[in-house]
Amino acid sequence: MKTFLSLILPLLMGSAALAQESQPVVGRDAAARYFQKRDPAQSYQAGNPGPTDHFLALHFGRYMSSQSYDWGKNGQQDDVGGNTFGVTYRVGEWQNSMDLNLRIDYAEFDLPGENPSKLSFMPLLTFPDAGSRFPLYFGAGVGLGVFFKQTNSKSALSLDYQLVLGARFFDIFENTGFFIEAGLKNHIHLLSSGQFNGTFLSGGLVFTF
Repeated sequence: MKTFLSLILPLLMGSAALAQESQPVVGRDAAARYFQKRDPAQSYQAGNPGPTDHFLALHFGRYMSSQSYDWGKNGQQDDVGGNTFGVTYRVGEWQNSMDLNLRIDYAEFDLPGENPSKLSFMPLLTFPDAGSRFPLYFGAGVGLGVFFKQTNSKSALSLDYQLVLGARFFDIFENTGFFIEAGLKNHIHLLSSGQFNGTFLSGGLVFTF
């Protein structure tokens, strides 16, 4: 009997210790492990080239100067650009180089007797990547414009292109920052004659999450 107990007791004690170790750890310390900030170095694994942070910008701006050609009643016209509103979301990143963004812009125009408006959908490349946290950036994009209101006999679709230069400041208040941007916003009518060239200034909020 003693021999049997001397063999079985160590096994029972070992099983109990193993069961205790396999129990999930609970409490504040255990929960905190799930809310630690990601290590950017661990975000780039094989088959996962996405950005380390989600990046979203909301912006409001205005055309500072603009010219239209063969659009409206009077041929060439100046200062026909109005307000712009938009959102920019980063959809991809080339590590240590640049970002691929989707920019959606709403723009208003003021032609004699008419007020066209347009929504643009544009892939936009910006350098350097937002993950570098470098404050200055520049970029370029080409996309499609769809007019909600358009002048008579002019195309409801346009080829839009932008050149931008800006400064952005991340995490000023928790995950919210701000940016200011200037550049060119131009378009060419796809199904008719006419084009628009404009310089703009805009600013807004930047969110990382």
